[in-house]
Amino acid sequence: MAVELVRWPAEEHRRAELRDRGQPRILLVEGGTPAPMTVDPMEDWIRLPVDDRDLQARMETLVRRVSTRPELDADGVLRSGAGWAALPPIEARLTEVLLLRFDKVVGREVLLRHGWPGEEPNRNVLDVHVLRLRRRIEPLGLTIRTIRKRGYVMCAQTSSSEY
Repeated sequence: MAVELVRWPAEEHRRAELRDRGQPRILLVEGGTPAPMTVDPMEDWIRLPVDDRDLQARMETLVRRVSTRPELDADGVLRSGAGWAALPPIEARLTEVLLLRFDKVVGREVLLRHGWPGEEPNRNVLDVHVLRLRRRIEPLGLTIRTIRKRGYVMCAQTSSSEY
């Protein structure tokens, strides 16, 4: 996957277009311009002037980060690395929400609303589906951690993040 270079702030419109397309990009921050605030995992920045080796290292890191993020397609197929798993509709809806906040806590109430829109299932139903989902995604190198009294986190099995 190619990484696009975008001059910041001169090419803000291009940054928005690339973001909308899901294209990884590095913002080249000009002169004394304040650093951009970014939380998008598909984006990084570096200040000009930049050494070619530093830029290359930043680009390679971004490609690694982007290529390791799992993706769920419209048919409910979860892909991570070279593997994939077909998910039933409820588990696909749960996964969609967990992927939007990959490596972040998602509350039980949010998962219940997305997993069963328009319904109010028993809280134990969520636990059963999360258990099934854990088993399906484990071969993909993914896991779902329970964060007591808060919710769940989907992350890579090797993730060392603390919650």
